[in-house]
Amino acid sequence: MASVTPMRFLPVAPDCTLIELPDLAATLALFDALEAAALPEVAEVIPAARTLMLRLRPGFQVDAALAARLRALPPAPARATETRAATEIPVTYDGADLEDVARLMQLSPAEVVAAHQTAEWQVAFCGFAPGFAYLTCDDPRFDLPRRASPRARIPAGSVALAGRFGGVYPQASPGGWQLIGTTNLPMWDVARDPPALLQPGGTVRFVARHAIYPAAELPPKPLQGLRILSTAFPITVQDTGRPGRAAQGVARSGAMDPGALRRANRMAGNPPKAAALELTLGPIRLTVDQPVELALAGAIGTAVIEGSPATVIDIRRPFALDAGEVLALTPPAAGMRGYLARRGGFVAPRILGSAARDTLAALGPEALVAGDVIGLDTQPAGPVTESPPTDSLPAPGDVVTLPVTLGPRTDWFPADQVALFLSQTWEVTPEASRTGLRLGGQALSRPLRELPSEGTAPGAIQIPHSGLPVLFLADHPLTGGYPVIATLLPEALTLAGQLPPGARIRFAAAHPFAEIAP
Repeated sequence: MASVTPMRFLPVAPDCTLIELPDLAATLALFDALEAAALPEVAEVIPAARTLMLRLRPGFQVDAALAARLRALPPAPARATETRAATEIPVTYDGADLEDVARLMQLSPAEVVAAHQTAEWQVAFCGFAPGFAYLTCDDPRFDLPRRASPRARIPAGSVALAGRFGGVYPQASPGGWQLIGTTNLPMWDVARDPPALLQPGGTVRFVARHAIYPAAELPPKPLQGLRILSTAFPITVQDTGRPGRAAQGVARSGAMDPGALRRANRMAGNPPKAAALELTLGPIRLTVDQPVELALAGAIGTAVIEGSPATVIDIRRPFALDAGEVLALTPPAAGMRGYLARRGGFVAPRILGSAARDTLAALGPEALVAGDVIGLDTQPAGPVTESPPTDSLPAPGDVVTLPVTLGPRTDWFPADQVALFLSQTWEVTPEASRTGLRLGGQALSRPLRELPSEGTAPGAIQIPHSGLPVLFLADHPLTGGYPVIATLLPEALTLAGQLPPGARIRFAAAHPFAEIAP
């Protein structure tokens, strides 16, 4: 009788579970079985070192019956083997952590470099961000811990190590891996088919840098359109994002407040999912080169058309802006993000089916800053509407309760630390972005053992070694190596995306931590 692979089904959200398996081989075998089965309720699967994160389509929920079906899946046919030359990645070994890595490996820096180049690395799976490949090798000396505290920004092209894995950061992003070098070989290029240089099953060799790879040419900027005169924070183009691409390392991204995006588009007569401009706080001043009809929704302060006298805009209704006129927006008293839609839309290239700017993955149109121009599209538009009153938005100092599912790694924390997480009031720090919110408060204590990289969902609340939570939002990394103590319910994500620095959070356990038993 064939043995049954052990599986744990850990809670993430009502429509999402983290399946824990014994090792990487068992994880990839279940991933292949899921691909072969093509279950209609499964929306996406994120493979990682010893887990699969499974998200279901709308209308389905994770339950014991689903767990039983997954346990009973027949194995998929063996993967076809293909003999391919190893991809060579040229590296300059100038990483900030090279000496620390050498101490951990009990080698000299030169010996670390030699070992790194001697090993043959295999692409196990992709995740975290588009083009990020998790590489394994058979040299046990590369079993290294992550940094005690993740860096807020790791430069693109950084060559890194952590937990028996190697990798190259395709874009600048946060991260907790040990940095040993840099490469300028692009890991992700949307002009390439496929865009990711490294694919599961392929092999990699690191070599001394011997070539320079030029950056891809950017499309020319428009000469006329809507002009940003000044803005306190970059302005991004957003629509409803890129769902269903998580296994490729591509997050959904999209508007942080989808309801406000839809309201702005309805007022402008656009389709609800059309691309609009996401505005963060303010102040903002902009003008146009031709007459336009505009609409605003979400977190917007006072909106005026400058002049003598100034014209105050009623943001519940669409309005006209003539060529040369200046629209000025003050920071909102509450909330974090507003939306500006234009009747007929903006010129915004669609990448992987969406015009959304993913700030972590650097996908989509570049963010707009002072002096930038975005072109005006000619998409057909329907009748304009007025916007109903919006729900109240959180202001600095307000206390907001966010419901969570405890899991998937709540059992990593002692009971008194889980109680501390739920009982205290956390503060949103100024380190707030589309990637996530860093929270201030009394730090949690947690085991310092390493967690193999695993999938993370929007709303995941990760606890790094510092003990201070990081709440992931729309542009979050798709895999991470710090334990997630709880995950926001999906309906709480919009409110979380509107929390400004200084707002305070209480987490309420809507679902207790409990494994899903088949």
